[in-house]
Amino acid sequence: MLYYLGIDNGGTATKAAVFDENGRELACAGTDTVMLVPEPGFTERDMEEMWEANCRVIREALEKAGVSGKEIACVAVCGHGKGLYLWGKDGKPVRNGIISTDNRALSYPQKWKQDGTEEKVFARSCQHILSSQPVSLLAWLKDHEPETLERTRWIFACKDYVRFRLTGEAYGERTDYSGCNLVNLHTGEYDEELLALFGLSECRDKLPPLRLSTDVCGHVTREAAERTGLKEGTPVAGGAFDIDACALAVGITDEEHLCMIAGTWSINEYIAREPVLDGSVMMNSFYCLPGYYLVEECSPTSAGNNEWFVKTLLPELREECSKTGKSIYELLNAWVEEIPAEEPCPVYLPFLMGSNVHPKAGGSFVGISNYHTRKHLLRSVYEGVTFSHRYHLEKLLKTRKDAPRSIRLAGGAARSAVWTQMFADVMKLPVECVDVRETGAAGCAVICAAACGGSANVEEAVKRMCRVKPPVFPDPAKAAVYDRKYERYCRTIEALDKVWDAYP
Repeated sequence: MLYYLGIDNGGTATKAAVFDENGRELACAGTDTVMLVPEPGFTERDMEEMWEANCRVIREALEKAGVSGKEIACVAVCGHGKGLYLWGKDGKPVRNGIISTDNRALSYPQKWKQDGTEEKVFARSCQHILSSQPVSLLAWLKDHEPETLERTRWIFACKDYVRFRLTGEAYGERTDYSGCNLVNLHTGEYDEELLALFGLSECRDKLPPLRLSTDVCGHVTREAAERTGLKEGTPVAGGAFDIDACALAVGITDEEHLCMIAGTWSINEYIAREPVLDGSVMMNSFYCLPGYYLVEECSPTSAGNNEWFVKTLLPELREECSKTGKSIYELLNAWVEEIPAEEPCPVYLPFLMGSNVHPKAGGSFVGISNYHTRKHLLRSVYEGVTFSHRYHLEKLLKTRKDAPRSIRLAGGAARSAVWTQMFADVMKLPVECVDVRETGAAGCAVICAAACGGSANVEEAVKRMCRVKPPVFPDPAKAAVYDRKYERYCRTIEALDKVWDAYP
């Protein structure tokens, strides 16, 4: 029996899971790292704390699974896209890592759009520019922390940094770097003209060599083996941008299905043989399967809003559940089910960490009355997050000849039956989930199988390792209710444009 280790680093959560060659999740372990907010709009993490968190969850996952490090055939890492992790010439992190929810560089993509740079960039990278992408952050650092770039040896994405700490070898994996506005999507390579357009030509020699998801990009070093419990010399695959890993985990190997990931970010994507070049979608990037592109609409407007609601508005309930061993999330689902879909609830705009509408839009409850309880507000959060996914879905559907057969759902919402049903009703499409808890790590296990020869290729690994549950079908009556609510959601967004315009 072959065993694979998948590691998933989100914005603050770090997870590891052990899988067998049939895709069965034997055990998982997870921990949180501290999100540092040194200034409004800045979100960072300590890179050494992050590395120690990875070591800790690897050890815990192996112990829980009853599998020794010697039995792991391959390791792969996925992680959040965007953001920035810099490794210094002195063999240490240069500064804190920057997380994908960071907005310090918001003025840079706005400026590049106004002066025509974005149009020139899109012709080469096939994606619009986000404030949390490395190019925006590097431009900000060049202007505000020039000494940081002078001290930098390697510019890493999140998971490529973790893989570097495991192997000591610096590589950039293509699904991630092609989503960073650093790669020409037509050539598949770094682009000198792109860097020049961003004013970052001096960063070219700091970009690591590019590799594929299933390439072996080094082996576990002696030091990493001692820290993690893995065997020295264990192969480490390139891994993937977490949205690619999740898509693999839910079995996306053709154009018939669409993937939604409800995590910190609202990720909405499908794969295609050709990128969408008319500018109507946010991003095109390389997928883990040769010959396929990932067509994506995204924003930081998803289930992270639910985490905020729990931590900010239900702290005593969270503490009580912690003491009694009850699941806070099961309680939340029960609360939402208590409020019928037909019940008038406030409109919730899930823009706590960013927006997919006005760039200055903030999270908002609109239409609260003295009738409403916390349960109504919670249902509003579930609905608002789901409506934000639909907002992206409508853009994607306009780029397709045929509607998808189903939506494959991953992330926190996929673990909630009531939220999964809401996704089906709001999108008016069947929704399918997979029989695995940690989808990012499961996608890594698929990559491991293809990288070390456990399967002939990624497609074969997906067929063997991914178990899709029966679909959840939309309820036509509830779909009609949500159509009316979604219309009110969109009208609220439009009505607030002038309010956001007045914000500094």
